[in-house]
Amino acid sequence: MITKRAGKNKTPGAARSSKTVNRAKAVKKIKKTGAIRKALIKDVKELHCLINEFASEQEMLPRSMNELYEHIRDMFVYEEEGGIKGVCALHVVWADLAEVRSLAVSKEARGKGIGREQVRTCLEEAGAIGVTKVFALTYIPDFFRRFGFDVVDKAELPHKIWGDCIRCPKFPDCNEFAVVKGLR
Repeated sequence: MITKRAGKNKTPGAARSSKTVNRAKAVKKIKKTGAIRKALIKDVKELHCLINEFASEQEMLPRSMNELYEHIRDMFVYEEEGGIKGVCALHVVWADLAEVRSLAVSKEARGKGIGREQVRTCLEEAGAIGVTKVFALTYIPDFFRRFGFDVVDKAELPHKIWGDCIRCPKFPDCNEFAVVKGLR
């Protein structure tokens, strides 16, 4: 359930200004120890470290600081005890199409359902803004199948291939799976 934050800070140990509260309206509680919220500019350095830790292990693509700043409005973070333990983004690609991307949960926070809640948050956001189809490129298609995604040929995603994939160092020999879910 997404709850709205009022002027009172509900996350222990994190001071926020009124501007920050307005940016972090969507919040989800997970096991009462942390919350999913919209990413803030102040999160970018931590996000960069988290994402690129997994990228260095070939588990996801790296993201530059510039990319993270440019796409900060796409991102949700899981914050626990004042630190970012997870990230996931919903990036609108076209009128009816959005991508779930940059999904990462820190190794010490795995197994709590954080990744599942982050994907659910992105799917709810997609539905709320009128997106009818969501996709992801992943090394773990079974994770997304639990949400009703189907594996498809990447050729079914020309906006992604010619928008982002063409600039990737792994193109055209990418070993990620394309998964797609219709929302309506």
